[in-house]
Amino acid sequence: QKQKRIISNFKMVDAAVLQKLEDGFAKLQASDSKSLLKKYLTKEVFDELKNKKTSFGSTLLDCVQSGFENHDSGVGIYAPDAEAYSLFAPLFDPIIEDYHKGFKKTDKHPAKNFGDVSTFGNVDPNNEFVVSTRVRCGRSLEGYAFNPCLTEANYKEMEQKVSSTLTGLEGELKGKYYPLTGMDKATQQQLIDDHFLFKEGDRFLQAANACRYWPSGRGIYIMMIRLLSRVQ
Repeated sequence: QKQKRIISNFKMVDAAVLQKLEDGFAKLQASDSKSLLKKYLTKEVFDELKNKKTSFGSTLLDCVQSGFENHDSGVGIYAPDAEAYSLFAPLFDPIIEDYHKGFKKTDKHPAKNFGDVSTFGNVDPNNEFVVSTRVRCGRSLEGYAFNPCLTEANYKEMEQKVSSTLTGLEGELKGKYYPLTGMDKATQQQLIDDHFLFKEGDRFLQAANACRYWPSGRGIYIMMIRLLSRVQ
């Protein structure tokens, strides 16, 4: 029912966006791109999706503009909001299945089983093998689009919500939030030296409008025990 609601409530795409879609599609088809976008964005799929828009205002152009601009992309598509996966499913589903080697839209993520983590010890007591480790966790906030369609006001609202929650943590999770906006050079350099500070995205993300308003609304939270949580 939710998918039907999303599909039935879309608004028509304006003429300027349609023209960009038509131009970008023609150039992609004429290129020697090996991207999954070119492979699965057939004329039939293109015509089916080009006039659709999610409730966040995201269009097919928001999904494919990075792949249109960067013909050397391996994939070439970004979801601008959660609804896009359903509304533009004729494009997203086969790309996801291909990229993940057969993970179909009817498949489910396997249940997690990390075993008894309390039994983990020092896996490299003699410092012979492990140079560094990193655990990355990405999350989105309900009620907001994803990076390609976020406004600067959205970024600031999300930063306020996340940072206020993080700065309220106590115990071993207690730490300090550093907004990138207005950060002094000394602090910035120290975070870079500590390999904590992240930078603006690459040309693929930039073409998808995923780095707009940088560094507004971005920051870094560091716990006292030097564990890291990022706001991106």
